[in-house]
Amino acid sequence: MALKRVCIFSGNANPELAVEIATVLGVPLGEVRVSRFSDGETFCEIRENVRGLDVYVVQPTSSPVNDNLMELLIMCDALRRASATGITAVIPYYGYARQDRKVAPRTPITSKLVADVLVAAGVTRVVCVDLHAGQIQGFFNIPFDHLYAMPVFLNDYLRPKFDQEAVFVSPDAGGVERTRGFSRRLGAHLAIIDKRRERANVSEVMHLIGDVRDRDCIIVDDMIDTAGTLCNAAKAVMENGARRVVACATHGVFSGPAVQRIQQSVLEEVVVTNSQPLSAEARECSKIKVLSLGTLLGEALRRIHNADSVSSLFV
Repeated sequence: MALKRVCIFSGNANPELAVEIATVLGVPLGEVRVSRFSDGETFCEIRENVRGLDVYVVQPTSSPVNDNLMELLIMCDALRRASATGITAVIPYYGYARQDRKVAPRTPITSKLVADVLVAAGVTRVVCVDLHAGQIQGFFNIPFDHLYAMPVFLNDYLRPKFDQEAVFVSPDAGGVERTRGFSRRLGAHLAIIDKRRERANVSEVMHLIGDVRDRDCIIVDDMIDTAGTLCNAAKAVMENGARRVVACATHGVFSGPAVQRIQQSVLEEVVVTNSQPLSAEARECSKIKVLSLGTLLGEALRRIHNADSVSSLFV
């Protein structure tokens, strides 16, 4: 049954995902025109009445992050001024999430800055998928729903291919909790890679904690950026006797030499979601497989609108 008094809008970042979500909810996409002036400024026009409606704006703040973020802010401001009752920003990929704390003197906390400007633009609720740092939820003083892509990976990829003899591998200490969740739900084993990072986007694998010999291994992460960490982790796993290794990551950023590294690596397959659109190079890579978040996000938005439990999706 279609939801009443709901409208779904999409920016230019990932309209295909917005269409999937609207299809799940049984509502059409709202009419909006997002364009640019000759000097590059973004213009937005809402082309239908949204007075008194709950509106959901689907817009990952992926590359080009500044353009997509400004599109989201301008759309939300237009909806606020058009008297929408509630404005939910559905941000499958939250840009600037890696700058969630001061790591050196005189550096910004941009994930908090983004939170502030979203609220200032009129956003009344935020929905994200697999934040890089969970504490970003605390940067908002409005309702925040943090969704997980785990059910998509488990149901659409992992359960049909792997059994309890598989090993889930965390590529660093920070991802242990996430990886443990996967291993627990599949009843499989867990391994951890001790990684030392010398500088941004450069990592070095040091030690592997756990037994991977003669087992199928699945490396789990929240995002793949330059793929240096991932490929080093896969190499370490295979050097320790693994039978084969694949990777699952929610956000396929694939910047710089990422696709080339993956193509030349020992990884058998890299599975990501459509939280953001892939580059042409990534789409052409035979090792990269994409799963859809449309059903998960659509069901989550249905529950949010009907005031039902969202957390039960992941229990």
